[in-house]
Amino acid sequence: LNVLSENVQMKTGYSVYIADDHKLFRKAMVSLLQTFSRVTLVKDAENGKELLTLMKQEVPDVAIVDLQMPIMDGAETCENIIQKFPEVKIIILTMHDSGKFILRMMDLGVHAFLLKTTDPDELEKAIYAVAEKDFYHNDLVASVLRKDVKEKKKQTRPLFQQVVLTEREKEILLLICAELTMKEIGQRLFLSENTVRNHRVNIMEKTGVNNIVGLVKYAYETGIVT
Repeated sequence: LNVLSENVQMKTGYSVYIADDHKLFRKAMVSLLQTFSRVTLVKDAENGKELLTLMKQEVPDVAIVDLQMPIMDGAETCENIIQKFPEVKIIILTMHDSGKFILRMMDLGVHAFLLKTTDPDELEKAIYAVAEKDFYHNDLVASVLRKDVKEKKKQTRPLFQQVVLTEREKEILLLICAELTMKEIGQRLFLSENTVRNHRVNIMEKTGVNNIVGLVKYAYETGIVT
């Protein structure tokens, strides 16, 4: 299962690579990333192919990927990263909030989606969220998931297969969607971190998903998150 390790949670500094073909924007992003207190290494690439070459030399914690790039675009780049470097967390930067594309990339395993107009504070928050909690659940993603649920209901397309979650499992799933770490959930519910982690494994097995992205989608489609 694609779950968080203790080592990831304990890290205090993260390496971040960015791929964008617009040099001025990319260099400005590098300068911005270097101001973030917990980003310790920043490297940049002009396209997806260059980014993958950098990763072969040294694997980063987080990759920020532009959608529209020559030689290898964002979608193909993400597919390659997920296949070859599954431990890397991916943030997609885009000018367009295409719901269908975001859903497809979520199914693939992308960890966050940000518009290029995003505030720097949100970018910093997203980097730490994907590194520590496996997913960044922002308004853009919430809006896309809500719209998708409405469309499926209109078309009577099947949602996730309903499974029976206990009240405790539903409670934990809601807190995962609220981006709490296993430790924070344990403190909130007066449970040990291992107990929370075991609940999460059980929820994943019941729902048939293998990452936090899948759990968030499941929570929306089954009405646990409204």
